[in-house]
Amino acid sequence: MTIAQVSKEYDIAADTLRYYERIGLLPTVNRSKSGFRDYLPEDCRWVEFIKCMRRAGIQIEALIEYVSLFQQGDETQAARKQILIEQRSLLQGRIEEMQQTLAYLDKKIDHYEQWNPVLENDMLSGNGQ
Repeated sequence: MTIAQVSKEYDIAADTLRYYERIGLLPTVNRSKSGFRDYLPEDCRWVEFIKCMRRAGIQIEALIEYVSLFQQGDETQAARKQILIEQRSLLQGRIEEMQQTLAYLDKKIDHYEQWNPVLENDMLSGNGQ
């Protein structure tokens, strides 16, 4: 697949794909004889993985380290697993924070749903003593 096709398929800018490759987040993509990037299915799986991890808020630095370890071979499996465990823990913390925020917002919304503007106007005017 060309970079334009991958960009469209995965809804990610071509410049972002080039950037990810340049910083080592995306393993080097093969080139056609004319020098254009030629994304293979394995490259597309990396794009999917990166996009999923970034959507979850995983730090680019952690992903670069993961990719680097992956490229070093099977002897790095334990280190790669540890990165994923650490990132999962961080993500779980963010999810818990967001759940707390959601509960707070629900409480505020409930307050407004319970609010009776007629009663409040009577209280302000002195009629609802």
